Amino acid sequence: MTDSVLIIIRHAPHDGNRLREALDVALVGAAFGKSVRLLFLGQGVVALLKGQGPGAPGQKATLPIIDMLDMYDIESLLVVDEELSQLGLSQDQLAAHVEVVAKAHVPSIVRSTASVFTF
Repeated sequence: MTDSVLIIIRHAPHDGNRLREALDVALVGAAFGKSVRLLFLGQGVVALLKGQGPGAPGQKATLPIIDMLDMYDIESLLVVDEELSQLGLSQDQLAAHVEVVAKAHVPSIVRSTASVFTF
């Protein structure tokens, strides 16, 4: 638990710089040997959709960064099953390596983590 980081992402990919900042925190945590997990909630789930392109001028696509997180030992990408249902999405529409968890498990995920960051 002392070396674990949970990053909760609630914003869509092109909704400002929040997603980019969250991914930067994840990479820094991994660089310092922390066990990093990302939990995508609400519009944050949209960041995991396959086939994304860049946003407004100056905004790069974030899915390529998400796809390469496993190279940095960030393999735990979590989505709550209820969030998928509310957005009318299925797991096969999401990037590879995404784990769908039950909403009831979220509190235990948060409690079992040393540091939690929300974006």
